[in-house]
Amino acid sequence: MLLDALEPDAAVATGKLTCRDIYARYGSHIVCHGISLVVEPGEIVALLGPNGAGKSSFVGAISGTVASEGRVTLGSRELGDKPAQIRARLGLATIPDTRGLFPSLTVAENVRLGSRLAPRNERPRAIDEMIDLFPILKKRWNAAAGSMSGGEQQMLALAKSLAGRPSGLVLDEPTQGLAPLIVDEVGDLLKRLRLLRLPVLLVEQNLGMVERVADRFLIMAGGRIVVEGQREALRDREAIARAFITHHSKN
Repeated sequence: MLLDALEPDAAVATGKLTCRDIYARYGSHIVCHGISLVVEPGEIVALLGPNGAGKSSFVGAISGTVASEGRVTLGSRELGDKPAQIRARLGLATIPDTRGLFPSLTVAENVRLGSRLAPRNERPRAIDEMIDLFPILKKRWNAAAGSMSGGEQQMLALAKSLAGRPSGLVLDEPTQGLAPLIVDEVGDLLKRLRLLRLPVLLVEQNLGMVERVADRFLIMAGGRIVVEGQREALRDREAIARAFITHHSKN
């Protein structure tokens, strides 16, 4: 099984995810203003912020689904001038807040589609690893993705992305609308993914989840990064709330 087979010392390091001076826009309207961040291999960096702060637009700029300017690199690979499909083929897996599934297709078909980003000779093994990693999916293997619960769909979205053997992972609001027990399961999985040495950018509203899994956090408001800190700083909930309110009220 993929994660159980990996030992921390044996994990193959991947490159870091670097974003420099990212401007995301819709037509002439700029929603992200010169955002820069770096996520190291094996690191989970959380991006927080109020609704309307520009977080999903930033994710779209990284993944190539929103018009943008700036530089995005994954390891030595330049992504910023590439369309979304090429960025995915170069190793950047993005799970949007809509989860990016095909509801009318079965669980098996969704995972197989994800595996097409892996080298051809590795695809069967990648699919088998997802069955081992997500037992709930094995039980629903021939069910339509659209018939699954929100938690099951989030697990399928992760399986679909991981089956492609990515070298970087971006998740947009993965716990949105999920029951607390499922949120805990997603958190446990993200912590285990450290063994794969992927740089992980986690866009999240659940402070408890972020405090549990992230190494660092950034707060966005008005399309800009306004606060940065280590995970321990999240314990001061009043300070975090003030940062949200103060910077959001200025925009």
